[in-house]
Order: sequence, then C-alpha cells, then structure tokens
Amino acid sequence: MSTTAARLGAVRSRIAAAAARGSRDPGEVTVVAVTKGVSDGRVAAMVAAGVRHLGENRVQAAEARAAVFPDVSAVPIWHLIGHLQRNKVRRAVARFDRVDSVDSRRLAEALDRAAAEAARRLPVLIEVDWTGAAARTGLPAVEVVAAAESISGLAHLDLLGLMTLAPDAGPDAARAVFRQTRALAEAVCRRVPAMNRPVLSMGMSGDFEIAVEEGATEIRIGHALFGVDASPARPQGLGQDHE
Repeated sequence: MSTTAARLGAVRSRIAAAAARGSRDPGEVTVVAVTKGVSDGRVAAMVAAGVRHLGENRVQAAEARAAVFPDVSAVPIWHLIGHLQRNKVRRAVARFDRVDSVDSRRLAEALDRAAAEAARRLPVLIEVDWTGAAARTGLPAVEVVAAAESISGLAHLDLLGLMTLAPDAGPDAARAVFRQTRALAEAVCRRVPAMNRPVLSMGMSGDFEIAVEEGATEIRIGHALFGVDASPARPQGLGQDHE
C-alpha cells in the first residue's frame, strides 16, 4: 500500500470511529484535502487514491494547479477555503466549484455579480467567526442568520451551509464551537428553508474527530493526509489557513 493510500485509510478509519461515537453514518462526512504547500504530484496521487474534494487557500494557487488534471474525468471539486479579496472575485468564480469562505454581504454580492457574468450558479458557505479576534476572518456569529437571509436571496448563489475554525484552546473549546455552529445552522434553516440539509465544514487535522462527533459534514484535512510539511494548522491575518 502506498503512503498516500495509507494516510487516507487512516483518516477514514478515524472518521468511522468518531462517527460511531456520535451515532452517525461515516458516509455523511466528506474529506476536503487541503493542498497548501503540497506538490502537484502528491495532490494528484491523493485524487487517484479517491479524494474528490480539494481545498485551496488562494486563488492563484488553484490557478497554478489547473494543468495537473488534464483528464476531465479526474478533475476534482475545488473549494476556496481562504480569505477572498474582492479584486479576485472574478478569478475565483472562474476557477472554483465552491467558495466556502464568504465573510461579508459585500463579498457575497460581488460573487453573485461575477457568477451572473459567468452564467453560472455558485455554491457558497458562510464563514463563521466565534472569537472576535482581529486576526481571524469570518462573519461574527451574531450576524450570520440575517446575512444568510440576505445571501439566500441572491439569484446566482446557492447558500449551502456554514464553515468555521475552532479556537486554538484545546478540545473542550473546539467541541463548544462545533456544537454552537451546528445550532447556528439549525437557526439559519428555520429562516432559510431552502438550506434544509446544511453543510457544516468544521474540523481540521487536529480536531476533526471532535467535529465529526458534533455533526460536521465536511472536514478540512492537510497534514494528516500529506504530512507535517503540509499547510500549517494555525493561521494568522489575511493569509489565514483553514487547515
């Protein structure tokens, strides 16, 4: 068995164990492989091993990888998981299948306009910030329900759910944030009926098992799949990583 397959198998085994503890079906959990700092060859090997979803933090990084997957049948689903500046919105809409890091209504409106120009509908997640820290991106939790109502009315966006990043304060703090995010998604669903099966993107290499126990439907995994040279687990500033 290759190292790539072994790492993926180990992650899937941990997902299955966490799902069992949470009385869940492990098939409900999608692995998004975070590819920051990973060579094209290793990314291609992970896709060949069975990972369909890839997360990139920057638009230009995803653009640079376009030639890695010339076979349309093997093209992965690309998620933008990092902060998006409005001057790169058109490029993001052209390159990504989904934007998981919508952190303001202005950004959502800019994405909607760009999606209209591209004659497509763009799936999005709202990024939720529970910390209030200046270095963190994301919409404050208290603003999410109202923002979701507004975003759900945009003609070229499909609001699918929420993304969050746990604080670097231990497993109990992570569990509390994941639980709060699930409750927030339920509150959004009551106001936005179209989002009746919300995506919950939460959990990274250091805490994804807790996230699965608390209802995550997607987990963003970097170094547990690719090794310690992959994306640093803790972000700072506008370059904030989401693995």
